Amino acid sequence: MKVVTSEEMREIDKLTIEHYRIPSEVLMERAALSVSKYVLERQAKNLVVLAGPGNNGGDGVALGRILKGKVKNIKIFQLFPDDKLSEDCRKQIEIAEKFKISLIKSFPSTRELQEADLIIDAIFGTGLRRKIEGELAAFINLINSMKKDVIAIDIPSGVSSDTGEILGDALRATITVTFGLPKRGHLLFPGREYAGNLFVEDIGFPDELICSDRIKTSLIDKKTALSLLPLRPLYSHKGNYGHILVIAGSVGKIGAAKMVAKSALRTGSGLVTLAIPSCLSIACHSYVLEEMILPLPCNGQTISAKAIEHIGNFITEKTDAIAFGPGVGINADTEEILRFLLNNSQCPLVIDADGITILSKNMKLLEHTKAETVITPHPGELSRLINISVKEIEKDRIEIARKTAKELNTTVVLKGAPTVISDSDGNVFINTTGNPGMATAGAGDVLTGIITSLIGQKLSSLKASILGVYLHGLSGDIAAKFKGYHSLIASDITDFLPRAFIELKDEMDK
Repeated sequence: MKVVTSEEMREIDKLTIEHYRIPSEVLMERAALSVSKYVLERQAKNLVVLAGPGNNGGDGVALGRILKGKVKNIKIFQLFPDDKLSEDCRKQIEIAEKFKISLIKSFPSTRELQEADLIIDAIFGTGLRRKIEGELAAFINLINSMKKDVIAIDIPSGVSSDTGEILGDALRATITVTFGLPKRGHLLFPGREYAGNLFVEDIGFPDELICSDRIKTSLIDKKTALSLLPLRPLYSHKGNYGHILVIAGSVGKIGAAKMVAKSALRTGSGLVTLAIPSCLSIACHSYVLEEMILPLPCNGQTISAKAIEHIGNFITEKTDAIAFGPGVGINADTEEILRFLLNNSQCPLVIDADGITILSKNMKLLEHTKAETVITPHPGELSRLINISVKEIEKDRIEIARKTAKELNTTVVLKGAPTVISDSDGNVFINTTGNPGMATAGAGDVLTGIITSLIGQKLSSLKASILGVYLHGLSGDIAAKFKGYHSLIASDITDFLPRAFIELKDEMDK
């Protein structure tokens, strides 16, 4: 499913009305009808509708009319004067008056709000640009303080539909019912928290518009993940599923390397080799079972640049994908190894953690690479890489990921809430799985192993990243059901990967 900005949604609206000749009144009626079922499900007896000046307010007025006789008490409050109303909103008020439905031209009193068992937020829609201040801000804060059941039409008033930013103050909705396609503000924090449970309703926009390739941002849902899941033919062997080389770990950070390797195996890799400093090989041998070990020359703490010849021989003969960076250390030796991989590897390369920090110190490393690359930064790592603040990244993570992927000619997996992926052509994908329990040390290492494994199983870097982040989050969600948020650790994500695959497989078999 595509995800749109307010401008993209306006264009869809405009073309639907002008080219496909579906009147705006018809779209508004369908929108109100689609919201009405959520109201009736709640069996509200005292309904308050807050109608703003634009088409969102028109939706609210139409909803109140449709629910006449179906809800015991309905009060529709017109919060703005007549001269501020849009044409479509004014038309809906005229229709309501013909149905003998009167609008109250004021804000509801505190008592009227207290008596309501459901409030409809139809104040502002997706076009809001300015901050909500003054009397309206105080009114919104009053409703929020009452913790009322609120249904937002299209988007909670005060949430930026493009960034999820709170424009001054915003209503907290129990659920949000939007139309045609989700908006970015529904999915990006903090707007995602204000939206509550999101429902997307079809009100008649043509498929050609809502599925257009001109819309470059999409949602990663279960359907998307299923379409990318690698097949496992009955007649196959371990060589069919990729040999992964994990170059990771240093003194004090061997756990990162182990987590990458183990998650790659759990994701389906046929073979995984763990390339680590030789000084850690005895400790590592005592832990690993299914993985193979490639001990490399050591400088006392990290892998030495003297390992390059060994790595070169190995990747020429045996490797389908490489993971580089988790716990590998940051020094001249590891920078030289990364330079060698970027200049010489014929197979895809997933760069994470220390690998990204090495890149940030010498961006020229990416300029002449022969390898197909994926970088998997969290906001702090991306901040160092592109030299902008974490705050700026979080304010618009979709566009930052898109710009970075284009400029660096790589696939970017920007981890966080939510994780977003961009390819170098500007296509962005927003993940829908994951939970706060996954904010724990090592969770990113697990993701690196998952993505690298899927690349080794012949998925493109982009498809492996899309499926990888979904599986990673799904496994974390399943783990949280058993472990809770507070006790969840990174190895739990790996341990519950089998259940994540089973859940997808069961869905596929339906």
